[in-house]
Amino acid sequence: MLAIDVEGLTKRFGNFIAVDNVEVKVNKGEIFGFLGANGAGKTTTIKMLTGLISPSKGKIFVDGIDVVKYPQKVKEKIGYMSQKFSLYNDLTVEENINFFGRIYGLSTKKINSTKTWLYENFGLKDYESLLTNELPTGIKQRLALGITLMHEPTIVFLDEPTSGADPVSRRNFWEVIQELSRNGVSVFVTTHFLEEAEYCNSISFIHQGKIIAKGSPTQLKKIFEDYPIFEVDFGSPEFNYYLAGKKFDFAEFTLFGNKLHCYCKMKLVSTEDFRKILSEKLQTKILSLRKIKPSLEDVFVNYISSRNA
Repeated sequence: MLAIDVEGLTKRFGNFIAVDNVEVKVNKGEIFGFLGANGAGKTTTIKMLTGLISPSKGKIFVDGIDVVKYPQKVKEKIGYMSQKFSLYNDLTVEENINFFGRIYGLSTKKINSTKTWLYENFGLKDYESLLTNELPTGIKQRLALGITLMHEPTIVFLDEPTSGADPVSRRNFWEVIQELSRNGVSVFVTTHFLEEAEYCNSISFIHQGKIIAKGSPTQLKKIFEDYPIFEVDFGSPEFNYYLAGKKFDFAEFTLFGNKLHCYCKMKLVSTEDFRKILSEKLQTKILSLRKIKPSLEDVFVNYISSRNA
């Protein structure tokens, strides 16, 4: 049995289709990444999967429960960490843990043992008496995740959990997520940080409410197996910017920092041969050119470009 099994999921708001015929399959113990830009439909999807809003149509099964029929029942089985952190800023760390423990229906003994576990495993020691509003973002994230896990859910939904966090906090957060997966917890995580998707077992890209690609990170990168990617700098920010988004019969360009990623349309071309082609086609000097390994951001940009072509 799949941890999450979704077919034909659609959500309309009037004439606007926020989620369009989405399919999601998540295995037990898997980290599933649901990736897309802001406004792509990620949060709307996760709200339907957790029973917070009803779909316009489609089937949703989470841990074998029909979420459309029994939206309340599924909430007992899952953990959900929203974008805004479901914490009370005017309560201390300890008071938040006590409060949510009672909401989950945990006994005082269980709350106290869980509290000790959270302090030791989530880096919350010495923060117990601080108001949540006074916590650094990274600590607040860990507290929110810890509270999400208090009732020992088998499936956890994390909606852009690292948004606003510094790189070190984000890395530490993902170490916790990987540990959950190793312990058999299924994790459904939405993010617009494409580099974070490397931690996922499987990924779906969503764009304008539609799934445009899915697979493991390795599988998705195979679209560049025969057609190389080059990092190129023409030495002129203005010219680099001019080329960004341009499509030619031999390549297309996307701006990455102050340089360009060039997606070659010629099979297995060498770096030196491509340098000659660029010089001849664009009639300009090249400051630097090197072949690079594709990132998931390259994959996503490629799919978006193809879809919008």
